[in-house]
Amino acid sequence: MFLGTHAPRLDDKGRLVLPAKFREGLADGLVMAKGQDRSIVVWPAAEFAAHAERLNEASRSDAQVRAYLRVLFSGAFDDVPDKQGRVTVPAALREYAGLDREVVVVGNGTTVEIWDAHAWQNYLNNQEDAYSDISEEVVPGIL
Repeated sequence: MFLGTHAPRLDDKGRLVLPAKFREGLADGLVMAKGQDRSIVVWPAAEFAAHAERLNEASRSDAQVRAYLRVLFSGAFDDVPDKQGRVTVPAALREYAGLDREVVVVGNGTTVEIWDAHAWQNYLNNQEDAYSDISEEVVPGIL
């Protein structure tokens, strides 16, 4: 499980050193793709494959499904961290998420998210009050 918030930096080649506590879960390979809210989502390769199988059960006659699948898969990149735990964030994903040098890597359970540091802080500032005020079920049957 991926937990916590970390603040590594991108180098001049677009490489990111993964937080040490995330490396084991991503050591066998990972997939980076466009996420919601202009972030990058990082899945362990096996988790992405399982996610892709579930998505392929959706009806491709639905235009929203087709659009989602096209954007997700066409913008996805696979990689294997090097011995120092570095991965290269492709230029297209860096541009999508507005990444420069200052980034935040956030654990999100079974995935990791990469955010521009300022965008993450703005997102968090906007969400924390709503989070603390939740009084209804958010995830039906669970929370």
